[in-house]
Amino acid sequence: MSRPADLPEIIPLFPLPGVLLLPRARLPLHVFEPRYLAMVDDCLKTPDRLIGMVQPRQPAPGTDPGNGLQSIGCAGRLTGFSETEDGRYMISLTGVSRFRIRGLVDGFTPYLRAEVSWDGFERDRGKSETDPGFDREAFLSLLGRFFARHELGTDWDSLRQADDELLINSLSMLAPFEVEDRQALLEAPSLTTRRETLVALIEFALHSDGHSEETRQ
Repeated sequence: MSRPADLPEIIPLFPLPGVLLLPRARLPLHVFEPRYLAMVDDCLKTPDRLIGMVQPRQPAPGTDPGNGLQSIGCAGRLTGFSETEDGRYMISLTGVSRFRIRGLVDGFTPYLRAEVSWDGFERDRGKSETDPGFDREAFLSLLGRFFARHELGTDWDSLRQADDELLINSLSMLAPFEVEDRQALLEAPSLTTRRETLVALIEFALHSDGHSEETRQ
């Protein structure tokens, strides 16, 4: 799936607020709603096994709500599947490429489908990205303050050893940011800009938390 011609024009959509998938990253999902169980069943029958992850959006007051979805999402290939005794699915998606929604497709499926464009996201289907200007120690120091503030734990040795893309994309997917912030991370045109966006979000969160603490004192 290295060329747009290898990718389908129509894919199923899985809208989940606050859930982010990025190219070459893995996303575990717990599927239990009947319409999305049907989506997974149908996906397993296709040669590409793609599901488009997209975030719902909140339109500004007085504006056209459109289809209620962000215009850019990321498609993942279903690479892991298991079924629980009560009929739920545990799946894993591996990010393939971002896409832009052209329009929703009418049909008889209980889940949404969309016509999508893969143009402009060729980098997603290439080799892993690097970030030449990445100061890992400064970044991990900032991250340590953020994790301490939010009482989060992690395997710091693994973070120090992970390659640039795995580290930045995994943190972008896992960090507790708002939907619009996650969308900004998704739409970053390169790994460097995603890292810069991630740093700005962490610094803003730390500043906001610190201001809140000062206000309460």
